[in-house]
Amino acid sequence: MNHYTFCAPCLFGLEGLVGEEARRLGFENVKVEDRRVFFDGDGHALARANLCLRMAERVMILLARFEVHSFEDLYQGVKAIELENYIPKDGAFPVKGYSLSSQLHSVPDCQAIAKKAAVDRLSAKYGLSWFPETGETYQLRFSIMKDVCEVFLDTSGQSLHKRGYRAVGNDAPIHETMAAAMVNLARYRGRDFFWDPFCGSGTIVIEAALAALNRAPGLSRSFGAEKWQTIDPAVWQAERTAAMDREYRGNYEILGSDIDPESLNIAIANAKKAGVSKHIQFRQADATKVSLPTDKGILVCNPPYGERMGEQKEAQRLYRDLGKHLKFADGWKKYIISSEPEFEHFYGKRCDKKRKFYNGKIQCNYYMYTGGDKRKPPVKK
Repeated sequence: MNHYTFCAPCLFGLEGLVGEEARRLGFENVKVEDRRVFFDGDGHALARANLCLRMAERVMILLARFEVHSFEDLYQGVKAIELENYIPKDGAFPVKGYSLSSQLHSVPDCQAIAKKAAVDRLSAKYGLSWFPETGETYQLRFSIMKDVCEVFLDTSGQSLHKRGYRAVGNDAPIHETMAAAMVNLARYRGRDFFWDPFCGSGTIVIEAALAALNRAPGLSRSFGAEKWQTIDPAVWQAERTAAMDREYRGNYEILGSDIDPESLNIAIANAKKAGVSKHIQFRQADATKVSLPTDKGILVCNPPYGERMGEQKEAQRLYRDLGKHLKFADGWKKYIISSEPEFEHFYGKRCDKKRKFYNGKIQCNYYMYTGGDKRKPPVKK
């Protein structure tokens, strides 16, 4: 079976977590870089990575790496790649890419030249004057960074954050891969009570349920490489079966609440589609007023941002009310993502740890309150 070097791009801030995932899944030579993780493996690793990586955006095969200082360098570099080992005569091979801090800065020109080089290479190998491209898709991707070009073959098709369970979302759904990272950093393993008081369309609680079950996030979807002639379908079936065999059986205490009934309806539908509805309870409630569901647990949430609500002061008021409401919740570990740079000021307490993330294109911090407040709540009358 062929051996490959893979690249798994990821959202900013998740590189280390994806690297840990790759090691747990048994991949070789794991190397963490800015916004991506490299590792080695065979066709089974290709299928396993697509099925099981919770926090990566896609899985790509590294085809070549070379310096480019001119369009001729780009053309010759792509033309030298043995594309015929991957792309059949009728294969469709669109080209996408980007260029940063490099002499070749025109992405459309780079795409056109890379495409021409691929066509010329395959024309010579297959003896064809033109390509119908009516078969399966073999998406070529390139990145040019500081005059170094890397060419990849995308095995995922749609981005891995598209698990297949979210048909619709509310106004500001969080990325599934980001939600999985938040659950991971909260160290939720299914043993604690888990609560998202701003559950919206349910992404965080669904990812929590998938993590508790140890269910591979890609089981309910297909991938681009599943249709390739170069990967035996038996490999995919074997990895799907192995992933299902690794699932846990149990009942978990997971609660998603939200003040908006329409969002809750969406969340309920998404949880059902994800196959985890029996593990999650949903409840309409105001996060700043509702009674705590238990004395202790893990709270993970993505409260409304000022950018999303249109009024930053309204969001700040919400953070202040939330902080007051949770002030004496000393049995709870709290993990809150926010783009508000003064979140700790409005929330009323400095966090124990924080990490910088990007939720889409919005820079955020993930505030982690793990110590608990030592003061006791006032006695209710």
